[in-house]
Amino acid sequence: MGILNITPDSFSDGGRFAQRDLALRHAELMVAAGATLIDVGGESTRPGARGVSPVEELERVAPIVEAISRELDVVISVDTSTPAVIHETARLGAGLINDVRSLRREGALDAAVATGLPVCLMHMRGEPTDMQQDPCYDNLLGEVTSFLRDRMDACITAGIAAEKIVLDPGYGFAKTLDHNLSLFKHMEALHVLGRPLLVGVSRKSMIGKVLGKPVDQRLYGALALAAMAMIQGARILRVHDVAETVDVVRMIAAVESAK
Repeated sequence: MGILNITPDSFSDGGRFAQRDLALRHAELMVAAGATLIDVGGESTRPGARGVSPVEELERVAPIVEAISRELDVVISVDTSTPAVIHETARLGAGLINDVRSLRREGALDAAVATGLPVCLMHMRGEPTDMQQDPCYDNLLGEVTSFLRDRMDACITAGIAAEKIVLDPGYGFAKTLDHNLSLFKHMEALHVLGRPLLVGVSRKSMIGKVLGKPVDQRLYGALALAAMAMIQGARILRVHDVAETVDVVRMIAAVESAK
């Protein structure tokens, strides 16, 4: 899954792809490099990020989704929690709703049900504005598992089929470095939920804190985590550096398929 942020304030590439032609060109490059999904987001969810209005988010995202749907053969994922954006981008060609708030914003679950699209549910406590204010857990893995199970149950009850649900542990969301590392180490335990896992750690601060690297020097750390995630059974890797990650995936797949 290639990341396409249509935002001025995302932590890694904020402002680079705000223009439609630049965004479409970047999506083309990611697809050519091997991305089978493009994740389009119009609201930054980095720690401390400000919220945006539904109108502003839709104005950012809708033209890009429409252009990609028209020009490229790729699944479009929309990174949103906003009901109006869910409805409109589904109409324009989106194929997946990727919600860091797990469809808990008012009206989001009903909107997702109405589209009939698959959804990705992510673990997060609070909001991006406050999620990193002293996060603590009595049982990290148990609480993440319980949260994701509860959100799955809510979706299924509302009318989203279980086979249309993907789960994201939420690395970097309401978690310290130690939380992120522990949750990554024990990722395989989340397979008890029976749904595919999406892992998004590309260029994140957990890499920077371990390696002491700024955001533009975290590629090798991200590739190490991509390899570990794949070996632990992750089915979708959400990344900025598509070509490099595709090489990791292909190499691991070749070894695993050998006699």
